[in-house]
Amino acid sequence: MQAAQALDGRQARTRAVAWLAGARLRPTRQRLALAELLVGDGRNRHVTAEGLHEAAHRHDAPVSLATVYNTLRAFCDAGLMHEVTVDGTRSYFDTRTDDHPHYYWEEDGRLTDAPNNAVVLAGEPILPAGAELSRIDVVIRLRRRD
Repeated sequence: MQAAQALDGRQARTRAVAWLAGARLRPTRQRLALAELLVGDGRNRHVTAEGLHEAAHRHDAPVSLATVYNTLRAFCDAGLMHEVTVDGTRSYFDTRTDDHPHYYWEEDGRLTDAPNNAVVLAGEPILPAGAELSRIDVVIRLRRRD
């Protein structure tokens, strides 16, 4: 069991190092610890800064909440993540960086990927003069039926 955990830990570290290197970010201790939590198992994540902060402490990687916010911003600036704002008070950080819609489950505040065909645009958006399209974020808000 310990050998499997050690192998998983090495794989997580290897993925984290490669992820940071791909964006030419220096692998500081804090960045590596957070990158391992975000991409270490090879799966995509939607995290809040507070949730990542709690996960870091659970995994014996104590970092301040300010450091988590700053690191997530650096990851976004480097193109490793996208920030998805679901309302004026809550943002999620998504490790999947291609254009895709999201489902936001209002009851428990979960953000998940929606299939690409969940939203169909009828045409190109009409943009103001002098503007170009950067990206389109679509959040589909859901609640359970009674």
